[in-house]
Amino acid sequence: MGLLAVVPFAAHAQGTGASVDTTFFVTSVGSGKGADLGGLEGADRHCQSLAEAAGIRGKTWRAYLSTQAAGGSAAVNARDRIGRGPWRNAKGVVIARDVADLHGPGNNLNKQTSLTEKGAMVKGRGDSPNEHDILTGSQADGTAFAGPEDRTCGNWTKSGTDGAAMVGHHDRMGLNEEPPAKSWNASHPTRGGCSQDALKSTGGAGLFYCFAAN
Repeated sequence: MGLLAVVPFAAHAQGTGASVDTTFFVTSVGSGKGADLGGLEGADRHCQSLAEAAGIRGKTWRAYLSTQAAGGSAAVNARDRIGRGPWRNAKGVVIARDVADLHGPGNNLNKQTSLTEKGAMVKGRGDSPNEHDILTGSQADGTAFAGPEDRTCGNWTKSGTDGAAMVGHHDRMGLNEEPPAKSWNASHPTRGGCSQDALKSTGGAGLFYCFAAN
């Protein structure tokens, strides 16, 4: 009986439903400041702190977020930040084998698999409130947007009435059957700015994806 009592504890993070082998999750909470995440560095710290609070340690976490070229700084592609995979959710289910698989038609991202660091499902279309808009700032292939049109809320520093960010639908559901509506990382831009209220108005809560890069 002693061994049976120990094995479940060893296989899961203490106090949560998360496997210690978790290498992918949707943040259970956002920054609280809309799309102002403190830039990529702040977003990465948020991923790291949530993972460690859930008992998932020994990994280097990166937010799946792109940034746009600005002020002499080059653009950053979300797909280049997240390591090589494979990535598993908090229940140990593989959501993608590698970067190509993640951005291809065969990935295993949906409402049932896009779990938080605690192993919980994120509310989607049909739930109240709908929180399926996940911040990415990315095109469907995981690369940054070119040009002056803001798709990253000022590279994740804005929380007011100006700016916009590209979001994906973690539940792969939208208003129609067109590919963008079903995209996990490039469905539509936010509307009405980058504040928490603006994100809520289109079905979001300022959540984003986190991947273990090592």
